[in-house]
Amino acid sequence: MDAARVDSGVLRELEPIGRLSPSRLDELAGLASVERVPRSGDPFLARPASGQSVYLLRGELALTLPDGSSSVVVGGTPEARHAIGRRVPFVAAKAITDIELVRFDDDVLDVMATWDQLGAADRRSPEPAAPSLGNWAILTGVFSIQSLRSGALSQLPTPHIEELLRRFSRRKVRAGEVLVREGESGDRYFVIETGRCEVERTVGGAHIKLAQLKPGDGFGEEALVSGAKRNATVTMLTDGALLELVKTDFDELLKAPLLQPVTIGEARQRVAAGGQWLDVRYPSEFLYDKLPGAVNIPLAEIRNAASLLDRNREYVVYCQSGRRSSAAAFLLAQRGFRATWLAGGLWVAEGRPREPTTRF
Repeated sequence: MDAARVDSGVLRELEPIGRLSPSRLDELAGLASVERVPRSGDPFLARPASGQSVYLLRGELALTLPDGSSSVVVGGTPEARHAIGRRVPFVAAKAITDIELVRFDDDVLDVMATWDQLGAADRRSPEPAAPSLGNWAILTGVFSIQSLRSGALSQLPTPHIEELLRRFSRRKVRAGEVLVREGESGDRYFVIETGRCEVERTVGGAHIKLAQLKPGDGFGEEALVSGAKRNATVTMLTDGALLELVKTDFDELLKAPLLQPVTIGEARQRVAAGGQWLDVRYPSEFLYDKLPGAVNIPLAEIRNAASLLDRNREYVVYCQSGRRSSAAAFLLAQRGFRATWLAGGLWVAEGRPREPTTRF
């Protein structure tokens, strides 16, 4: 089995991946590889499909279903736009021809979907209080998948993403202005909106240039977590503008969300008592993987769809992991609705070994 790079254009044809923003698709393409498996090979022998979304790009793959019957997936067909086994579970697989496939960690896709849908909602929101930070690509560029999964921002509860955007402030800077100085205490995080700056460090009395930063790059993240001393000096090379987030704002947003999650048992009891399942995933996810009686309003549409919901009814919101649903429940609560969210999402409801999360 060998691997090659995948083009983002290929990803646009897949569901629900193709609904991600162009910048996210490019980032995802950089994380993915096309795997080639020879005829008669089992693509899941060395790497099981659990916790992954695997798509067949070319060739024919035979699947053995739980009842002993078989099914064939052919690359390039409408069926192949969906992850293998996502619509119909399987217990074994065998390549009928040489095949090509691509796989992604489900958690990575869920992080990207959460961020993208919240971003889409903010871009379209008619509310005057909605965040306005200029080019959204600046923010999605700096909040990369690595940052959202393991950086300082990964500690932020998902429902507070929207408020995080509001807390950023913008200021103009001049060429030659020192933004942070090595050895000083740090209390804020910076994102370059326009302009360029230089990073240098003192080593043995000599000033060593480490890097140049461009629009979309961020620095000073460690200050959000620990207020650590600056380990380098950053100076503007040109005039420009920065987005800044102070540590006190970040610390405030780290507090637990106002809404409490419910377990799958509690959620079912609430629905049985008259509540309504509300699925906030993409329609293509909802179509084949929904809970009985659920209605689908994607996270990006929650604000605009609020007028269609019943204020006298409780909504039990769910998604794949709990990320999108916790954010949606928070937005609904802000608008006066009774809303709870399913901790761990469908991963827990389906018995998958995932820990419930309220983070990115």
